[in-house]
Amino acid sequence: MPLVADPVSWLMIRPGWDVFAVDGTKFGEIDLVAGDDTADIFDGLAVATSALGEPRYVAAERVARIEDGAVHLSLTSEQLGELDAYLEPATSATIEPDSKGGIGETLSADVRQLEGTVFAPTQRHEHRMNLWRRIAFYFRRRAG
Repeated sequence: MPLVADPVSWLMIRPGWDVFAVDGTKFGEIDLVAGDDTADIFDGLAVATSALGEPRYVAAERVARIEDGAVHLSLTSEQLGELDAYLEPATSATIEPDSKGGIGETLSADVRQLEGTVFAPTQRHEHRMNLWRRIAFYFRRRAG
């Protein structure tokens, strides 16, 4: 009987963890975990299948087993190829930078505003992940 690692909670999943199909083939790497950790509600996963490709959405009920560093799905390789793109939720608020201070604080506020506009613009509806966010997530996976 093959040894299997101890299961871990969905709250432990980190960007960069490997994701496997039911037959053991690697599907991709975790980009993002969707859920509400304060209410212990696990919605699903955004899985990167290539370096800068659009992540795929895997619903929580399709996760068969979670181990340290790996997520195993109940989907076949063929079913994985049919998964929809991950859609980021609508943004509910815009955070305005505080620019009341001196030149350093004003510059910092301008940088935060530009960062918010490029990496996480306010959206009224669910939307696909933009290229800048995919680049940021790529580096986050490499750092994890």
